[in-house]
Amino acid sequence: MPGYAYGEFPPVPLFTLPDLAMLDTSLSAFGGTMASALASVPGLQVAPNRCDRAGRVQDDDAGILLYGDGSGRYVGPDGSVVSYGDGSGSYRLDGTDVTVHGDGSGSYRKGPVSITSYGDGSGSYDDGTVSIHLYGDGSGTYTRGSEVTTNHGDGSGLWTDGTVSLHNYGDGSGGYSAPGLEITNYGDGTGLVNGQPVEVEKIAAVPRLGTFPTMGSIKPVKACAVTVSLPDNVLFDFDQSTLRPEATAVLAEVATALNATAPATAQVQGHTDSMGADAYNQALSERRAAAVVTALAPSLTSTTLQPKGFGETRPVAPNTLKGADYPAGRALNRRVDIVIPTAGAR
Repeated sequence: MPGYAYGEFPPVPLFTLPDLAMLDTSLSAFGGTMASALASVPGLQVAPNRCDRAGRVQDDDAGILLYGDGSGRYVGPDGSVVSYGDGSGSYRLDGTDVTVHGDGSGSYRKGPVSITSYGDGSGSYDDGTVSIHLYGDGSGTYTRGSEVTTNHGDGSGLWTDGTVSLHNYGDGSGGYSAPGLEITNYGDGTGLVNGQPVEVEKIAAVPRLGTFPTMGSIKPVKACAVTVSLPDNVLFDFDQSTLRPEATAVLAEVATALNATAPATAQVQGHTDSMGADAYNQALSERRAAAVVTALAPSLTSTTLQPKGFGETRPVAPNTLKGADYPAGRALNRRVDIVIPTAGAR
């Protein structure tokens, strides 16, 4: 697998709660079109961007991460950690009154979207496409179509999409199964790849999930852009900026979605994890952004693309956790984002 040594397999993915700015009606149709058009691309995510009062896109907001040190906190783009707050209050959204209780519990329901927070760290989110349940004890489930991630809160976890499955048993052992590839890690430094013995490192335990935010903390805000996020292993081999042959089909779907929504401009952003020197990562992110622009531009009918590299400065997940390397977080940080302003955005 690209980016992994022989016998290694990817970590159980992180959980993220979709930014509730997607509830804003000015963005929902545009975002829904993009999400539907790109639903078949493995690992791709479509999310909204918040805006300031002047309508400028705030594309440095990392959102609410429900995975990390078990405390359920907001992890900013600089890695800083901010607590949720008490979550009490009420507000009106798109003609719907939302009341939250002083203990942080409450609910919001409109159309296909249903959000419930019990105020004790547990809660659920469902928008008809993504379903997330957090149980407040470090465990939870994430479902999107055939893709299911289960975190048991005890270091073990499972990810499957119906064809590929990944097991982490929490004791250093695990297994990966895909058409034509079977990997077994016994947790004692040995394993098998398609029945052939191999030396492999123990698998790190799956960190506990954080808690569900209180209702006051997840109050929707104005959104004016959509970000299409592509993990780097969909596009590039590890530490490379030349597009993989398989990336052609992925970018063709992205171009089709862009032509269907016809934005005037979009920014293609390259991002890396924190391994390596800052200057090297900055240059790599710029090369990757430029490579995606070069591949996409000839297929676009009305959208002008601007490449921009951010290196390691805008992580969406921790690169390290409790002082140790965190491969699952670093995998999320290695990505190319396409930020697409909607009408009225600056």
